[in-house]
Amino acid sequence: MALYSETVMDHFLHPRNVGSIEDADGVGEVGNAKCGDIMKLYLKIENGIIEDAKFETFGCGSAIASSSIATEMIKGKSVDEAMKLTNREVVDALGGLPAHKLHCSVLADESIKAAIKDYYDRTGVAYDPADFPAASCAHCHE
Repeated sequence: MALYSETVMDHFLHPRNVGSIEDADGVGEVGNAKCGDIMKLYLKIENGIIEDAKFETFGCGSAIASSSIATEMIKGKSVDEAMKLTNREVVDALGGLPAHKLHCSVLADESIKAAIKDYYDRTGVAYDPADFPAASCAHCHE
């Protein structure tokens, strides 16, 4: 059995939505340089719908693939729908990840939530802080 699925390899070799959005409505950055994975996600939101999502990721192939597929999964969705996306759904959409790379899907999930929190902060939308737990890097235990 191959270590990575065809979907992981496709999103790593041909990532979708790479780059930044200059006038982003929300930006979220998570990760830790010590473990080598940093994800920065940019959102363009119109009337509560994610019209565009782009990412800049410094990390391994699994991190890039997770970022790529996560942006695909949230584009066109409402902010509320994007908030419900889980790292398990990212892993499933990729056709699986090795156990030692699951933290990459967690970073994708956390970057989405960080960008949405930034959007809420910028626009004055009230939210429950419990919906946005502090991002942590379980991989490097920090």
